[in-house]
Amino acid sequence: MMNKGKEYNLALKRSADLLSQRKEIIALSSEKALDRILEAKHPAALVHSFSEDDFYFLVHDIGINDSYELLAMASDRQWDYILDVELWEKDRIDTDSLTIWLDILFQAAPDRFIKWAIENKSDLIEYYLFNNIRVAIREHDQDPSTFGKDFVTIDDIFYIKVLDNPEYEAPETEAETEEDQPGRAQREEFIIKMLEKIAEHDHGIYQKILFESSSVLPAEMEEEFYRIRNVRLAEKGFLPFHEAAGIYSPLKPEALVHRKKISKIKDEAVSLMPVPLYSFGMLKEDNLFTMSLKSISAGEVLQNLQVEFAALCNQIIAADQKSIKNRNELKEVVRKACGYLSIGLERLLKAGQKADTGHTAAMIEQYHIEHIFRTGFGFALELKDRAKKWVQSAWFAKSGLPLSFWGEEWMGVLGGLLIKKPLYFDNYKTGRIYREFAAFSEVAESRRVLEDVIAFDDLMSLMNIEMRQVQDSFLNYKKLILTLFARYRLGLPEEVAPMPFDDFMRFFRSMWAGGRKPGKTDILIKESFLSWVSERAGIKSSEIIRLLGQTFEDLFAEIENEYGKIAFNDLDPRYISLFLVQKKD
Repeated sequence: MMNKGKEYNLALKRSADLLSQRKEIIALSSEKALDRILEAKHPAALVHSFSEDDFYFLVHDIGINDSYELLAMASDRQWDYILDVELWEKDRIDTDSLTIWLDILFQAAPDRFIKWAIENKSDLIEYYLFNNIRVAIREHDQDPSTFGKDFVTIDDIFYIKVLDNPEYEAPETEAETEEDQPGRAQREEFIIKMLEKIAEHDHGIYQKILFESSSVLPAEMEEEFYRIRNVRLAEKGFLPFHEAAGIYSPLKPEALVHRKKISKIKDEAVSLMPVPLYSFGMLKEDNLFTMSLKSISAGEVLQNLQVEFAALCNQIIAADQKSIKNRNELKEVVRKACGYLSIGLERLLKAGQKADTGHTAAMIEQYHIEHIFRTGFGFALELKDRAKKWVQSAWFAKSGLPLSFWGEEWMGVLGGLLIKKPLYFDNYKTGRIYREFAAFSEVAESRRVLEDVIAFDDLMSLMNIEMRQVQDSFLNYKKLILTLFARYRLGLPEEVAPMPFDDFMRFFRSMWAGGRKPGKTDILIKESFLSWVSERAGIKSSEIIRLLGQTFEDLFAEIENEYGKIAFNDLDPRYISLFLVQKKD
């Protein structure tokens, strides 16, 4: 018992040391990371200590051509993970990728590859050969020339021919080019070298593999490979799509009360299993989830959270059906996970309760990260459902108006909410028009906009507006209501039609306080506008102010910004965007 305790303590010490080295390496540039590993006292042990997914990202960060030494030292599980991620196009094996990666592993460690292939991957090698070669067996009195010049042999018994077009080839993806795909010459060179090495290792096994490769059932084998691959990837959070999509199944905050973790893990020892670091190392201190983690000091708890977080990111990747191979692509997934985790944490707070990181850290320990994520995503999904349901009965839709009727800002928000997975309308503030929601406030902001749009649409439905004669393809809600109001003030028929420019100028001159410019909108005009809307819609002014007061204030502020500094004589109908005005001949 004493010896076992000493061995365990020594293992803990080594594990902690390797963890420290891995954290240092992941923070380095790719060139320095490679040098740091190769210069380590025990580089193979260090390589093996990387979780399979971290090792995969490390290889792609460094570059495959520069990672042969690392691949040679990698564990069988790390090799399996690379093949699991790289070889598949949905539920089919990409035969080109299979050639490329078998060749890479063979070049990295030829002797080890042959041992690995014979002992662990004989079915995969036979499947690969079935799809790439044809085998002929020479009788003792048969002339080899009868097979044709394309057949080659190693032992003068088994003759093989590499096929020009391998069977069961996965469909080409948009990202692939002819340069990415190995040609017949490359495949033939690899296959011959591999078979020569197998024959050198054990000639009997060489003949057995060739013989059995001619009679495999490829569809059944591929199905079994896919099943085993899914089992391995499920341990990392890469569930089959129909299961992974469950990450977007919403949870209400009250449902988490019955979904607490069964027990808290005591901080008694550091786990000996490799902990994924890549995704956790990308956390930025600009969100509630990451800031809450800083309040958690227990090492075992943090390590389990790292495993949970990595599994969450992997499940998101599987659900989104993305291929993630480098840091930048992974950062997008991490940012998405952090965003909805932060939203979920804030949503779990009681009404009016401020987001205290100590309190939210306790939530992270108490609830599964996946459930917190689903609670956060559910908040955005509820908003999407509200928008979708409203559009089905909205006045603007019934009137045959397009979504662009709501103008750039409102249309942008609505467009982000009406797609399959809702997105935040960023409007290029961070370089993108749409992105994932990153904070509770962004969902709340989109909700406010949606409620404003719904309130405005409801108002339009009560104003009995005839839309059949509208010809302006750029008509929006601002231009509609301001034009109707201007026509009302001018005594013109209240219809959605352009005003003569001279009439518009009479209205325009009356808008400004004191009749001077630059100026502010006359308060009497605002009061007249409110009174007109109230009378036409049949709603009290106080109710309009409650629902749309700020919207109308913003509308008149926009008029001031657009036209407040333009001299009356300089006004050109071609550049009037907030009213329907007839253009001059």
